[in-house]
Amino acid sequence: MSITRAKSIDSLYEECKDFDLVLVPDAPMASALNRRLDQPHFGPFAITPRRLAARRREQAEDRLAFLELIQTADLNWKEASHAVGNILQCWEYQGTANAVLDYEQFATTATHTAVDCIGEMDTTSKRLTEYTIDADTSVAVVGFKQLTELERSILPSDYETVDPFTEESFNYPPFRILDSPAAIVDAVLHTVTPENANDVAVVLDAASQYSSLIESALEAADIPYYGGPGFTDNSSHRAFLQLLRHAHAGRDTRVGDVRPLLVQLGLVVDIEHDEKRLRDLDVPEIEWLLEFSADIEAHTLASALDKFETVTGSSLDAFREELERLGIQDDIVTEQAVDRLEFYLQSYEVPIDRENDGVLLADAKSAAYVGRPVVFYLGLDEDWTHSSPRRPWVDRDQEYERNIRQFQLLLQNGVDQYYLVQDTAGGTPVTPCLYFEEILDEEFERFSDLDSIQHSRAARTTHDGFGKESIDVAAEKVTAFSQSSLNTYVNSPRDYFFSRLLETPDKDYFREGNLFHDFAEFYVTHPDVIRSDDLDEIAEVILDDVDPFLRGVDREVRLTKYRIGLQTVVEFLDANPPADGSFLTPASGWGTNFFAEYYDRPVDAPHTERWFENTDLGLKGKVDLVYGPTHLLDYKSGTKKSATSIVKHSALDPPSDKPNFQALLYLTQHRTEYLGEELQFTFFHFLETLDDVVTGDGNLDDCLTTVTYHPVAFEEHIASRNVFTELQEDAASNCNKTFSKAEYEEYRAVLDAHAFPDTQDSDELIDSGFGQALTDRMIDRVGDYKYVTSGCKQALRHLIRIRNRNYFTDDIDAFEGFVQERLEELNARRAGDERFPVAGLTEEPNYRYVDNRDCILEEGTR
Repeated sequence: MSITRAKSIDSLYEECKDFDLVLVPDAPMASALNRRLDQPHFGPFAITPRRLAARRREQAEDRLAFLELIQTADLNWKEASHAVGNILQCWEYQGTANAVLDYEQFATTATHTAVDCIGEMDTTSKRLTEYTIDADTSVAVVGFKQLTELERSILPSDYETVDPFTEESFNYPPFRILDSPAAIVDAVLHTVTPENANDVAVVLDAASQYSSLIESALEAADIPYYGGPGFTDNSSHRAFLQLLRHAHAGRDTRVGDVRPLLVQLGLVVDIEHDEKRLRDLDVPEIEWLLEFSADIEAHTLASALDKFETVTGSSLDAFREELERLGIQDDIVTEQAVDRLEFYLQSYEVPIDRENDGVLLADAKSAAYVGRPVVFYLGLDEDWTHSSPRRPWVDRDQEYERNIRQFQLLLQNGVDQYYLVQDTAGGTPVTPCLYFEEILDEEFERFSDLDSIQHSRAARTTHDGFGKESIDVAAEKVTAFSQSSLNTYVNSPRDYFFSRLLETPDKDYFREGNLFHDFAEFYVTHPDVIRSDDLDEIAEVILDDVDPFLRGVDREVRLTKYRIGLQTVVEFLDANPPADGSFLTPASGWGTNFFAEYYDRPVDAPHTERWFENTDLGLKGKVDLVYGPTHLLDYKSGTKKSATSIVKHSALDPPSDKPNFQALLYLTQHRTEYLGEELQFTFFHFLETLDDVVTGDGNLDDCLTTVTYHPVAFEEHIASRNVFTELQEDAASNCNKTFSKAEYEEYRAVLDAHAFPDTQDSDELIDSGFGQALTDRMIDRVGDYKYVTSGCKQALRHLIRIRNRNYFTDDIDAFEGFVQERLEELNARRAGDERFPVAGLTEEPNYRYVDNRDCILEEGTR
């Protein structure tokens, strides 16, 4: 089938104008028909059944019934709400108030109580049940199938039905595909002005992100609208509820958890404090908030509201009236009271007075008729599909037919319709509303499979027709990567982009790491100042500084951790004192040092916290400790990594899924100072032996991982006599036994005759031509024994370990070229030549290492 064309309002009026009364399924259609009356009409002409019976605007009777029930019956709020919902819904579908009691599983004591209460109320449903239309009134019913059983119950025995559809098909407009919800909202604002706002309607799923986006955009553009935010959307109402909830959150509440509340209260707090406890924030303006939370159960809901109004200078009269309707204004602000209040506001829409002026925001799941000449439809995705009630009194087939007819009517509103959609979101196709499967003849999975137009996001223009002024400013070039920025860029250029734009909160592990680094730097300069007995005091100092990030229960564990970490640093530096640094130029006083200020002593050692920036290489960084002329050291508080892991994750082609170029980057820089020298880089994981120290088994060697740079190519290195000696003495036993019976020249001959394969896998090496040649040579020299074959395999594995645990000249050379390529690429993107893609040199980034995850969509634009 296809979308069935709906009759125009003029056509419907022509069919209905001679009737005394015209019943329609929704109020906007009734208003449109009434506006076409060309002569006086006694009494209502076009009207909904509920409006006819009640002689008043339709009210949310579920809320009114709930309010009555909790005042007159001893039921908890959720139980009362559940009973009210079942009763009114069953009444709508079955036509009588007590029909729900015919279903045994729903005929609970609470339901019986609620039926008795609601049956006595003056509800619209009750008036509808009792209402009858005079037999001599000529009645036309537009969209009979759209009416429920209760609405049909008022019809006289004689009436005429008018089908709102023709027998023709509706040629729907193309789906206009845009990149994002923001682009869709921009497209609407590109058309709407304050002058034409009354001619425009926007249809959307009220629960979707489009709702808040379009409301914010219209407000920012000073374009009037109505039909949008409700009672609970009021920012002051939300802030008050957040205040009540926060007051019960406990002493460990983080700044980030209550940031929306702080913003609403006008308190500006830097994002760096988000991970800290609110009570540790040194901001005088929040003192009242802390005091309020401490004394929360001394407040009633009414007095808490008074306090909020006083502090914020706002007036929440409507909220106070609602508390009084609920009868809870004098209730103490317990967690249970807050839970009940939030449940009520989430379950029922509190009516508010609206100005019916401006752009009409219509919910896609409500009325089928929108009386505006220009209608925008936003999203049209699967969330537009109605969820039919799963109750035994609901005929699901009939409900589905009612919904799909309403959907077809909805799609045809206005003179001009614009279907604005996304084709993908979060890297997956957007599923069109499921009703399209029923009403379209075409096969499709996404909007682009249908008649559609792809739109790129255009630059916004002002309503006077002028675009934004182009400013020709060249982007400042990036001349060097730090190791952290290179890691981020290679994993996800988009994440790198956002990391330059956005502030991030300070973390406990950042603070801990910085304090340990400062202590190590201070101890290298002043080992005589720190005594063993001082470590307890220093651990307390670190704990006090990190304390705002911690839960109360974490303090003792962290104190032990800090004490052992400090002890490990001291033991290592005492046992392995670094060179005196006389081979270095004086340090430039990089940064500040917490313990230098604490002990009021300068930190001026030239070999600690050594900053470099080499724009020729495109590299910059800070070396924790120049341990010796050819040896660098970095302190790490995280989990120890092996040399194999360090080399593996600094791979270039392709990069690792956990890129980390720190050792390679620092060795590349250090090579420029000690060309032709063997260099070492050691990671000192000073917390690695934490558990062992507690049990008395700590070993400093377990904290160290060293990678070595050999100033030769890999093949030249393994062809050396030193490596041959390793095979004779330091490798596995069968390898030692085999190669001890061979001569160096025989080993070297194999390397000269056969190229070492480009692999880091030992099994591949063993199966390669090189591996077979080495094995054959050793068998010829030593004999065809099992231990010789085994020993050759051990030798080949030893060579692969050398490859996988060290760096060589070809690695450093390749890295220098890699950095220059990334800098050229980065600066081209900064200049606007292309977008920063989500993924870099791999198919997708490793999202575990993406810092700005909420800013990145997993989409196809990479």
